[in-house]
Amino acid sequence: MDDERRFQEALRSVRVWDTELPAFDPADVPEEPVGLFHRWFAQAVEAGVVEPSTMQVATADADGHPDVRTVILHDADARGWHFASHSGSAKGRQLAARPEAALHFYWAAQGRQVRVRGRVVTGTPEEAYEDLHARTTGALASALVSRQSELLSSLDELDRASAAAWERALREPDAPAPSWTLYVVAPQEVEFFQGHEERRHIRLRYRRTADGGWHRELLWP
Repeated sequence: MDDERRFQEALRSVRVWDTELPAFDPADVPEEPVGLFHRWFAQAVEAGVVEPSTMQVATADADGHPDVRTVILHDADARGWHFASHSGSAKGRQLAARPEAALHFYWAAQGRQVRVRGRVVTGTPEEAYEDLHARTTGALASALVSRQSELLSSLDELDRASAAAWERALREPDAPAPSWTLYVVAPQEVEFFQGHEERRHIRLRYRRTADGGWHRELLWP
């Protein structure tokens, strides 16, 4: 009960957006959502947001049950929002069976959220290789272990596999990780949420139209 009491006290003590939030004029935005995302991302970096490239990726399993985890954004361009993982991981298997996903960014210091929904396509093996080897030695070592989401018998087993992978990554910086896959979420909907101190939040949604363009609309908070 002591842990529960401390939790309740901590929960009630948390203040939301106890800072000056940026203004947002939905009339002054690019025609396509990726342009506004680029603008907001740069502003998040300038504002000192911690790890603004972290995002949540939601998928569904074979039974339609939702699943979510935090990953790192690798790029955002005309194709969509990019991230990478192993094809044999839980999300890799889910995306192979049901290639749809939702992404969520939350930049608390600015009271901003970005939500992306769309079909998921995979990049080429060459793109996946370039993506992996543009990252750190630690990222390569982790990829070389290549057992994401499998059952782990002990932390000792993890230590041994990680040590061996680090040794190989240092020895072979160009080593391939065949299961490493680049995923691109091709957006159908993108929502930009700007928080307001008086809860008059601004929500702007882009929706893909039948001709491949974008329709913009405001949503009630």
